[in-house]
Formats: sequence, structure tokens, C-alpha cells
Amino acid sequence: MPLGNTCYATYLRGNTFEWRLAVGGIVALFHDVLVTIGIFSFLQIEIDLTFVAAILSVVGYSLNDSIVVFDRVRENFSKVRRSSSIEIIDISLSQTLSRTLMTSVTTLFVVLALFYLGGPTLHSFSLALLIGIGFGTYSSIYIAIGVALQLGLKREHMVQPKVEKEGADQDAFIDY
Repeated sequence: MPLGNTCYATYLRGNTFEWRLAVGGIVALFHDVLVTIGIFSFLQIEIDLTFVAAILSVVGYSLNDSIVVFDRVRENFSKVRRSSSIEIIDISLSQTLSRTLMTSVTTLFVVLALFYLGGPTLHSFSLALLIGIGFGTYSSIYIAIGVALQLGLKREHMVQPKVEKEGADQDAFIDY
């Protein structure tokens, strides 16, 4: 898990993302995995290899959801100039909320069918997916961005200032 978190943070940092978003995404991942393991422990359900496969699927699903939300936040920080950070994040979450919920609901329908029709060998797999996708949707919308805001995410962190090269023709950079 530490290697995966390092790769995730490096990916986000390399794609002009801010480290605050990477930390928020990693906290959301830990939340998803720990809640799923905690519910299985509370219900005293045996953890087997299908459970491990489901946890890995939940991690991938949550990563994808978080990256979609983070990308919209980054895009809106560069487009919307006159709003505060909280307003821009609110706009970004509103824009991605329908996509996130529709994707999660359709996936949950398939996993519910797998749970009821898949037989006893797939129960732990599908139950872990049900729990993980439900909490993963919640964490990618609320926890990941909330942690980034608590760490002080601002426009200055997301939008890189344009730097002109020395000796370049100044007339070529006129902004109309």
C-alpha cells in the first residue's frame, strides 16, 4: 500500500496536481479500505482471496472517482477567475456529482445482481464491492476534497503563473 500511495501521489503531482489533492485522495483510499475491512470484521465474515480482489477493485474505483473530481477542480480553477476556492470547489462538485452518482448506482445494480444471483462463492466479493463502492463514492466527493481544503488548497496552488521566456518577442504574447 505505501508503494501504491507513492505512485498515486507522484501521478497527481506530475500532472500539475497539487500535493494537497494527493493527500486527500490517499486519505479517501484509506477510508474506503478501512471501512470495508471494519464492516467485514464487525459482521464476522471470513476474509478470503475474493475479498482481497474486491478491495483492490474498490481502490481502483475510488482512485478513478477521485481523479475525475480533482481534474474538474483543477480545470475550474484555471477557468473561473473571480470566485473563491470554496465556490470553485462547490461548482466542480456540482458538475461531477451527477456523473459520480450515476456511475455508482449503475455499478451497484450490477453488483447487487452478482450478490443475489452469483451464488455463495461470490457473496464476500460482491458484499465487499457493495460496501466499498458506496463508501468510495462518499469519500471521493466529500472526504478527498475536504482534506485538501483543510490543508489550505487555494487558486495559487492550482494555477501556474505564465512565465515569458527571456529574449522572446514580446509582441507574440499579446493577450486579447
